[in-house]
Amino acid sequence: MATLNETPKANRIHIAFFGLRNAGKSTLVNAFTNQQIAIVSDVAGTTTDPVSKAMEILPLGPCLVTDTAGLDDVGELGRLRVEKTLGVLATADVAVWVHGDGCDDVPWRDFAAECAARKIAVVEYRRGDSVEGLRQKIAALKLVDDTPGLLEGFVGKDDRVICVCPIDESAPKGRLILPQVQVIRDCLDRHVACMVCQVEELPECLEVGLTGLRGRLVVITDSQAFPLVDRAIRRADDSRVSLTSFSILFARQKGDLGAFLAGLEAVPALEDGARVLIAEGCTHHRQCNDIGQTKIPQALAKLTGGRRLEFSFASGNTFPVGGPDGSATGAFALVVQCGGCMLMRREMLRRIGICRAAGVPIVNYGLLLARAAGIDVAAVAVPD
Repeated sequence: MATLNETPKANRIHIAFFGLRNAGKSTLVNAFTNQQIAIVSDVAGTTTDPVSKAMEILPLGPCLVTDTAGLDDVGELGRLRVEKTLGVLATADVAVWVHGDGCDDVPWRDFAAECAARKIAVVEYRRGDSVEGLRQKIAALKLVDDTPGLLEGFVGKDDRVICVCPIDESAPKGRLILPQVQVIRDCLDRHVACMVCQVEELPECLEVGLTGLRGRLVVITDSQAFPLVDRAIRRADDSRVSLTSFSILFARQKGDLGAFLAGLEAVPALEDGARVLIAEGCTHHRQCNDIGQTKIPQALAKLTGGRRLEFSFASGNTFPVGGPDGSATGAFALVVQCGGCMLMRREMLRRIGICRAAGVPIVNYGLLLARAAGIDVAAVAVPD
């Protein structure tokens, strides 16, 4: 998780280095970054897991550079290493294929085809080529970031925002979580006045926010606090106040809100024994009342009338719904996806596409928790 003074990983250019064992990937990574990030050895298979480093590289700006294991690794452990290496493609903006001294025509062609299918820019590098030339090639790629701002088209200059950030047992000590930080930053970028409070202080903030208000007062809450926040807004009884959540804002920014809304309508039809995948884009220590392992299953139980469901959990780059062909290898009846603050838009859209091809409904955390709280989902779903 990024600290408050770092560019979040999802907002960096992700540059990953691929190739066969002993092609010179680690040596190139160290030269490219001017740091000893990767262990270099003549022994084939020295790099066993992806190794990443967040840094500033001129003229590229904030980057995340990743070294990977060789795609020709062998044996059972080698197969697992190759799977991890290919998993890096889920977040890569640029894939650098490092040609070694041997023949790699077939794996290179297969790799290039996979990158083309994922719309990932590919740059080739041959041992002995200029490292500075590689930097310039990547800088010239004209990487297009089509990710909209979190509040784009939703909050205007005459509006005000209240961010409700509960500080409970799951809140990190001494800081806010990334979605909260990014929404506050987006308010600052748009010169929109923003107040930050816990649920208990919301009535006071509503009163202050409504005073002299020329536009709307937008309340953005942690999805778990929907019931209490909705109650406070109802008591304020002012049509200028609207409600949404951090998770829903990220679902709109990173994914397809229409697909998530359609997935929500499939929840009541879940049958006893249905398999549900709960997917989170980050990895964190599970705690009591964890949203993924506790709150989401509770919400599903409420919305399905207490039906017995079987839950699987995935985090980080893992998304076991289907293979490249979209086959439903997990035979899931529903996927519940987090907001995806740590995922790139391309990866979120890829997950939605996999679910669509496999015929598996997918819904977002925030929308599901809003429906379970009895809130009109159409009212909290931010318009695209």
